[in-house]
Amino acid sequence: MYELSAAAIKEPRGGAARELIAFAVGNQEFCIDVMSVREIRGWTPATVLPHSQPFVRGVINLRGAVLPIMDLAVRLGFPPTEPKGRHVIIVAQVGSQVVGLLVDAVSDILTVTDAEILPPPDVASEMAKRFVSGLLAQDGRMVSLLSVDQVLPERERSEVQ
Repeated sequence: MYELSAAAIKEPRGGAARELIAFAVGNQEFCIDVMSVREIRGWTPATVLPHSQPFVRGVINLRGAVLPIMDLAVRLGFPPTEPKGRHVIIVAQVGSQVVGLLVDAVSDILTVTDAEILPPPDVASEMAKRFVSGLLAQDGRMVSLLSVDQVLPERERSEVQ
């Protein structure tokens, strides 16, 4: 597991702050609310489930519980991840379900205010708007804020609620 130091936390520009964990998927940067993250683990090979969705890498044993692993790259429409030792799994709570999100690397904890979160542009597709709830301009880069509850397909989300 990774520990992030207080030095990695960025101070907000005013207003009520919330913390987001930033990570890389391919050449893109994304973030999710830190409150939905249970832990961050190194890559562990997953047991493939037959007839599962293309973005489901399989399952792993997480302290006696079966944890489904989703390839976030595939879920977001990017090429599949070829996991190596540097890849990580973000264990996230989605409603009452716990799911592992396979990402390239965790990079930062961002502390931001709602005023700093920009809406997705109107030219974005409906699918992109469904997954991305906002954009952050951070240190000369754009970070997409993901709606972690939208990462699950419709059927799984209705079962979780």
